[in-house]
Amino acid sequence: MPTGVTLHDVRDQLFDAAERVLLRDGPSGLTSRAVTTEAGCAKGVLHRHFADFDAFLAELVLDRVARIDGQAAALRDSAGTGTVAGNLTGALTALFGSVAVAIVGLVTSRDDLRARLRQARPTGVPILTEAAVMIASYLTAERELGRVAEDADVDTLAPTLIGAAHMLFADRKSPPPEAGTVHKVVATVIAGVAQDPLP
Repeated sequence: MPTGVTLHDVRDQLFDAAERVLLRDGPSGLTSRAVTTEAGCAKGVLHRHFADFDAFLAELVLDRVARIDGQAAALRDSAGTGTVAGNLTGALTALFGSVAVAIVGLVTSRDDLRARLRQARPTGVPILTEAAVMIASYLTAERELGRVAEDADVDTLAPTLIGAAHMLFADRKSPPPEAGTVHKVVATVIAGVAQDPLP
């Protein structure tokens, strides 16, 4: 294993390596050795930048959670364009087609990691909680534009959509669901409140 390799943006490289290991091998395969091997660096590199492996994992999760802010802004900006079901389908596919499902599995499988994350985020499951906020914000914007019913309970619809989409994407060993399958679930959940014109 190379020990003299210069790493630029060490944190990002280690996070990206961890993400690849997590997607390939699942939470049980994510070890400090697997991460540093994937990153092509000595094991000590990780421990020079993080107090321990759980600290590294907590920072990884929080970094990936922060990325949802950009997705949320893009989704909000799409309000009033396309269809509500189409916009939600695209957002949920992008969210769960990424490392999000694997991150949720990682968080639920490691007690020490959950305890650390509770210090920064005392409620909810990281990724899923932020994703529900993203969906609720978008639905609120569409409600203000009249494309979602005025009495729609967006705070209930959002986690319902997140839960339904998570179930579709949760099996890591099967191919991801087709867009039509995701769209059908979304359309069913919002059928009573979406004001989109018929195609």
